Amino acid sequence: MVDRCIRIFDTTLRDGEQTPGVTLTPEEKLEIAKQLDKLCVDTIEAGFPIASRGEAEAVKLIAKAGLNAEICGLARMEKADIDAALDAGVSCIHLFIATSDIHLTYKLKMSRQQALEKAIWGVEYAKKHGVTVEFSAEDATRTDPQVLKEFYREVVKAGADRVDIPDTVGVSTPARMAYLVREVKSVVHVPIAVHCHNDFGLAVANSLAAVEAGASEVHVTVNGLGERAGNASLEEVVMALHNLYGIKTRINTRAIYETSRLVSKLTGVMVQPNKAIVGDNAFGHESGIHTHGVLALPFTYEPLDPEVVGRKRWLQAGKHAGSHGIRAQLQEMGFSPTEDQLAQIVNMVKELADKGKTLTDSDIEEIARSVLKLPEEEEKILQLNDLAVMTGINVVPTASVKLTLDGKVYVASATGVGPVDAAVKAIQSITERVAKISLKEYRLEALTGGSDAMAEVIVKVGDNEGNISSARGVGDDIVVASVQALIKGMNKLLVKQKKARGSLK
Repeated sequence: MVDRCIRIFDTTLRDGEQTPGVTLTPEEKLEIAKQLDKLCVDTIEAGFPIASRGEAEAVKLIAKAGLNAEICGLARMEKADIDAALDAGVSCIHLFIATSDIHLTYKLKMSRQQALEKAIWGVEYAKKHGVTVEFSAEDATRTDPQVLKEFYREVVKAGADRVDIPDTVGVSTPARMAYLVREVKSVVHVPIAVHCHNDFGLAVANSLAAVEAGASEVHVTVNGLGERAGNASLEEVVMALHNLYGIKTRINTRAIYETSRLVSKLTGVMVQPNKAIVGDNAFGHESGIHTHGVLALPFTYEPLDPEVVGRKRWLQAGKHAGSHGIRAQLQEMGFSPTEDQLAQIVNMVKELADKGKTLTDSDIEEIARSVLKLPEEEEKILQLNDLAVMTGINVVPTASVKLTLDGKVYVASATGVGPVDAAVKAIQSITERVAKISLKEYRLEALTGGSDAMAEVIVKVGDNEGNISSARGVGDDIVVASVQALIKGMNKLLVKQKKARGSLK
């Protein structure tokens, strides 16, 4: 198995875009396609050309972009569908028809024989036009295995280059998926793919079981996007194949995290913090026992090197933290406390955490400076000079900011879905001159009651190098408190980058 190389068929732009609430413009789909090409996926399923004019335009844009990946379009066994895919200029057409009794009876309202004849016709028609054809028997895992084998055998005779076994509603188990792959493999001699949905949380496990049984291609989406509970996650499938099975793919794993961030940004679907590989907490540690182990040897509590997927590990100070982890955080900030000073800092951290306080990097620094009797850090690469926001009913929220960035003054304005969003975008339009910093987490809490309540805002920001910083802002104006927290967090990252590079240029 070690010498095998599994094809990665990415359907983020087709099945992933079918995530409820997600709609991408042709330009956004092209941007993601270029990133997927940088990631080195084998096939990009660019969309379903017959679905709409915009969808056809997007697929055509991607097909003409000169990417290295095979560009594929989805089509039913209908002439109009296949023609739309051909007109879009794709080199591969993913043809599908349902084969389960429930779909044939209630959706297609046709017999098995009629469906089989349509499948054969569709494959033959597409192959006449010189494209690669991948055939999917929709709802394969609820189809009688003997019927399924007949469909695959006949479409391969008709010219299908690859066949796919979809677990359309995510009802398979790993053992069942492996069985189906072996059964199909016994009657066809073309590459076999699997397309697994995550309705019971088994999409990745089913995909891996299929590979063990002989499948040579896996359908995936970035961040596990997709209908209902989503599809098999690209990052999880790929890293499991590489690390647990020793099986290769062509994926450039160091581009996984930046791809995840781009897809999250453009789709508007946030990645859950504890998501494997790409979640914020995937390489984060708080427990004193864990941080001690990780600092001594990362593999004590990490199954893979975070840098392999474009990440960096980070340590969180809290009530579970130990002296080793907090010392490492302080050293990264440039502090060298004595044993007694470290003990003081650790005690203060635990006391605050026991009261329910979430400790940010800025909090740790302030505690350290008070114990070490050091003045407040003077270097402020990013400073807020002025802020103005406009919002209201029937008014597009707008923010204008004046910032000093590395000694130069800049002014910018932006609109957003609210005044805070507008302010964040205005600030980012200035800071992107030197670094791409994104807002990863935002939390707002009221410290006091009443209409003049004091608000506490905690933010977590990150850069493209995997560095993360957290900061707090407090005030009676939510927008101002939010901007203060954002500026603090960004400044931490900018100072770190400047120290590492010698400059921000």
